[in-house]
Amino acid sequence: MVSGLGGPDMAEILVVDDDDVIRETLCELLAADHSCQTAETAEEALAKLEAQRFDVVLTDISMPGLNGTELLQRVVENYPGTPVIIISGHSDQDHAQRLIDRGAFDFLLKPFRLEVVEESVRRAIDQNQGQD
Repeated sequence: MVSGLGGPDMAEILVVDDDDVIRETLCELLAADHSCQTAETAEEALAKLEAQRFDVVLTDISMPGLNGTELLQRVVENYPGTPVIIISGHSDQDHAQRLIDRGAFDFLLKPFRLEVVEESVRRAIDQNQGQD
């Protein structure tokens, strides 16, 4: 993988998941068109968000320590305008709607199709760039 070929307008994506396989799969998928970083925990993600601006955050819900819901809340409070895409293994429509109401950009269900993730990220980037 060669980074930097996409030019300065490449989106910065942060993938947060305690599952190594999911984290690396998503980052590999997104790195073809974007600059991608990973975090294993919400705490690690918050440290990265303090140090750098990200265009999109993809996060799992169930993680040790702070969970994805708490990460969403912190991103909404501290980094307004940064879209957060939630990934969950639980298909609870009420829970998904509550997360959207709290500021999540999208809610994706595991197992997800990679093209669905790509489309959600593309929409989040388009919305984010429209606010600049």
